[in-house]
Amino acid sequence: MKKLIGLLSSLLLVALLTASVASAMTADEIIQRRDHNEYVETAIVESEMVIVSGNRRITKTMISYGEDDNALTVFTDPRDRGTKFLKRGDDLWMFFPDAEDLIKISGHMLSQGMMGSDFSYQDIMESDKLTELYTFELLGEEELDGRQCYVLEGTAMEGEEVSYYRRKSWVDKERFIGLREELYARSGRLLKVMSVTKVQQFGDRWYPVESVMEDKLRKDTRTEFVLKSIEFNPEIPAGTFTLENLR
Repeated sequence: MKKLIGLLSSLLLVALLTASVASAMTADEIIQRRDHNEYVETAIVESEMVIVSGNRRITKTMISYGEDDNALTVFTDPRDRGTKFLKRGDDLWMFFPDAEDLIKISGHMLSQGMMGSDFSYQDIMESDKLTELYTFELLGEEELDGRQCYVLEGTAMEGEEVSYYRRKSWVDKERFIGLREELYARSGRLLKVMSVTKVQQFGDRWYPVESVMEDKLRKDTRTEFVLKSIEFNPEIPAGTFTLENLR
């Protein structure tokens, strides 16, 4: 009888371990679930960006229109009212209303802080799914701010133009939202850290609505990004993403 009980216990343990392995998610499956939540094909967004440098806080507000690989951002705060960014595919332009000047942002300018923030122009250029830019490996699991997370490492795919060669991601196991990102150069140097501080559910998806970006190459600075409202899959007016619409 003892042998029979021992055998049954062993079989049960093997069955449980097999079920556990079978139910484990791969790195690709985790990132695909994250992309489902965070990737947006078409949207209209009202947001606020707070640039913090020491004791100084500068607030910028904006409304953005996005559709596939195109985006238009119009700043609405008094200081920057009328300043616009237009992204069309791999090209980015900026319009300054005071000077009535249209500038194409390219080359080394793309790595500079957008409007003095910790977000670079290149950061806002990347609109593809993570699964189309990086190859991910599942490193393990950790608790982050009370949430159980998958920890993954992504390495840029050969031939893809990305801001960061490597990224380490903490993905909420329940909601499949990236809660923390460590962004690295090819040399291994840590460049930036992104932390999501608030998420919200919209229908069947979770979406980050408050986050903080820290540029580790700058001292005593961070940029807080707050999503005030978002409309998914709206009808974008024709002509929104034209150079003529910038002026």
